[in-house]
Amino acid sequence: MKLQPMPMDVQGERVAVLMGGHSSEREVSLMSGQGVLSALQAKGLEVTAFDPSQRPLTELKALGITRAFIALHGRGGEDGSLQGALELLGIPYTGSGVMASALAMDKIMTKRIWTSHGLHNAPSRVLHAPVSDAQALAVCDELGLPLIVKPPHEGSSIGVSKVARREDMIKAVQACLALEPTALCEAFIEGPELTCAVVETAQGAQALPVIRIEAPQGQYDYQNKYFTDVVRYHCPSGLPADLETKVRQLTLKAFEALGCRGWGRADFMLNAADGQPCLLEMNTSPGMTTHSLVPMAAKQAGLSYEDLCWMVLSSARLDHVPRRAA
Repeated sequence: MKLQPMPMDVQGERVAVLMGGHSSEREVSLMSGQGVLSALQAKGLEVTAFDPSQRPLTELKALGITRAFIALHGRGGEDGSLQGALELLGIPYTGSGVMASALAMDKIMTKRIWTSHGLHNAPSRVLHAPVSDAQALAVCDELGLPLIVKPPHEGSSIGVSKVARREDMIKAVQACLALEPTALCEAFIEGPELTCAVVETAQGAQALPVIRIEAPQGQYDYQNKYFTDVVRYHCPSGLPADLETKVRQLTLKAFEALGCRGWGRADFMLNAADGQPCLLEMNTSPGMTTHSLVPMAAKQAGLSYEDLCWMVLSSARLDHVPRRAA
């Protein structure tokens, strides 16, 4: 089935690509934004680059912006705050709305919602600062080793530690708490990492082909994600057809459980012990760099990078349509 974008009358449209921002993912956001900017310009749209860390958002109205493509990653761009500002400005934007963005940015709340919907995710414990050495070590006893320690509100693997030895747990928790006052500890799932994107089309939300990620020594970290070519990406995934279908269906369920819209990407671990996909997180403003995964999956589905950007932009909307003054 050929994917079709939502209907979009481009006459008079003025698009801002929001990029940069203040988060720890600023550098990646600038790369994503430049790619989107060039793609939409190639489609003949009037497009402006806009960095909210350099200019007040109110300038979007002065510029006559009618749609915003959010290419910001992390806090201040993906957590619902920007979405709320655009709602107040009445400027339709790409990706999820205020609540879904906030929920998906918070990995703890995401896990709670998925668990309530019966969607499988890794066993976990949450530590709130201040954390004593005894409290940190107790998590090792509860979850077993190895385990993963991560900040609940960061992306791009920033601040993530794999703890294989009990004596490394305290240092990992301290490093996480240096970024934010809460640490999410998850049981380590041995197996390949998978990712599956969703795009909203004229036919409804569609899961794109699954990508299987092969990183050296399992080090799918910030550096290897964006600045090296040592990671191998398999798309087609090479998974059995029934497992590929299961991952895609689970992705749509996870997307819908959080109330997401527009587009997104779910990350999984495929448990080598039982062959079951285990949900990790939902990204509501995925990367669009040359190393990014959504463009890779879209290409496998027959969409060029430019067509993908157009499709995402076509889904831009507001949670609430402003009422006209009487």
